Amino acid sequence: MSRRQFALPERLHDTPPDDTGCTVLHVDMDAFYASATLLSHPELVGTPVIIGGGTRGVVLSATYEARRFGVTSAMPMGRARRLCPQATVLRPDHDLYATISAGVMETFRAVTPHLEPLSLDEAFLDVSGAVRRLGSPATIAQHLRDTVHDEQGITCSVGVAPSKLVAKLASNLAKPDGMVVVPGDEVVPFVQQLPVAALWGVGDRTEETLLRLGLRTVADIAHTPVETLVRGLGEATGRHLHELAWGHDPRPVEREQREKSIGSDETFEADLDDAVLIRRHLLALSERTAARTRTAGLTGRTVTLKVRFSDFTTITRARTLREPTDSGRAVHATATHLFDALGLQRARIRLVGVRLSGLVPAERAPLQGVLGEPEHGWRDADRAVDRARARFGSDVVRPASLVEPRPSASVRRPRHLS
Repeated sequence: MSRRQFALPERLHDTPPDDTGCTVLHVDMDAFYASATLLSHPELVGTPVIIGGGTRGVVLSATYEARRFGVTSAMPMGRARRLCPQATVLRPDHDLYATISAGVMETFRAVTPHLEPLSLDEAFLDVSGAVRRLGSPATIAQHLRDTVHDEQGITCSVGVAPSKLVAKLASNLAKPDGMVVVPGDEVVPFVQQLPVAALWGVGDRTEETLLRLGLRTVADIAHTPVETLVRGLGEATGRHLHELAWGHDPRPVEREQREKSIGSDETFEADLDDAVLIRRHLLALSERTAARTRTAGLTGRTVTLKVRFSDFTTITRARTLREPTDSGRAVHATATHLFDALGLQRARIRLVGVRLSGLVPAERAPLQGVLGEPEHGWRDADRAVDRARARFGSDVVRPASLVEPRPSASVRRPRHLS
């Protein structure tokens, strides 16, 4: 759904909303990556901050103060800097995000097993089985908001409704740090007051088509013959949007599925043709991927390398290991082997990525020890590093080859802008 903000529609009643039957919750962290990063930079709270890096990357997140200048997620960093030159730019900390997300999801699981994560920072919950134990849906939603803030130091917004569609619309309208309850008998007027772009699944192109058809509000879609929508938007989209315009969304909350893969990639500020530098970046990405895998309680067997060249041509290579792993050392060794096997000679590379798939829970895949490895080997060292990073920050421990006494001339490090 579009991240554009819309005004909260007026309610038809002055009485507090009745949350009976509103057992679907959509919980969304507020500017998650920015909020999490600012935990280490409290002096920047309340100021424009952009999470990203370089001049050719994209914005991962931005504080609401930066968003007022038009900065949005996935926007090119160059444009974001032009829109908000006074913003402070901070590098992402993916290990921190994974750790906080794991804590948030555990808070959700303590309320209900019927949890459908959509990303690191948002999820649907079906709390119908928790009402007798924990109170009304709105009470549960407030409990979640308080717990996330107390335990993780960030805020979230919650939509409480009878369906996933309306719950997601409501959480977006509750931002930042709010809660919106939409009773069952108010679903249709609530949805139909909104502009067409608010509907889940309406992107820029679909919005343009709807506006060309003279449809500006969801009510306009609802009162347009289905045949007209089908002619303008296609069979599937036309019928789907007509159903949504009347608040019809029968989809249940799907219980969470394990991630199919975990990975990290990096776009360089300037194209690289130095194999030594590229291998160092592969080491950092491998360590990050392995740490996220351990945080998720998983191991994986297939390592995939992604390489994007200066002309945007992208290739991938993969290798399946004999045993599952969660070791950054093993992932890096495999990624480096895949990179060296490409035989690239001074090719200019824009991006590299490392991904681990074939994931299984760590407890179901005991890792084999390496002959000659001491009793307390690399796995124990990895977990000790995880504990240190969780307590003191992701940069407190790193491989020696990643420690730079001064910035490299070939790869410029992003600067903080004041």
